[in-house]
Order: sequence, then structure tokens, then C-alpha cells
Amino acid sequence: MDKVRVYYDRTGNTLTVWFDDPTKEHVCDEVEDDVVLMKDRRGRVIGFERLNYLTKKQQQARENIPVEFQML
Repeated sequence: MDKVRVYYDRTGNTLTVWFDDPTKEHVCDEVEDDVVLMKDRRGRVIGFERLNYLTKKQQQARENIPVEFQML
């Protein structure tokens, strides 16, 4: 497994997390409102994207991105 990569796109208001090389992406599935899974050719999940990550209020206030990280 590659290192985990986390991206926030302020313009698109999306949070994208990759567990593997993004160039391996073959298909995307929206599994619930505003959550998209990216999969490789074998159907393995290699990342996910959270659409509409920040609320309008958070965007307008330009608040810090609410992300917590914990290594288990």
C-alpha cells in the first residue's frame, strides 16, 4: 500500500483520500449521498471522496478544515 494522501479542494468543496496510486482509478461508485468510492480494475477501493465537505457557514467563515488523524 502506498502512503495515504488527503486532499481538500476549496473550490469544489471536496475531501479526497487515496490509499493507493490515484492513477489506478478505474471506476467510481457513489455509495451514499456525497460519498464516492474510487476503485481499481479489480474492484478494490483505493480511495474515497466526500462531496460538500464543509457547510456553507464554514466555507463563508473560512474556518479551518475539521480533520482529525489518529494512528492505531
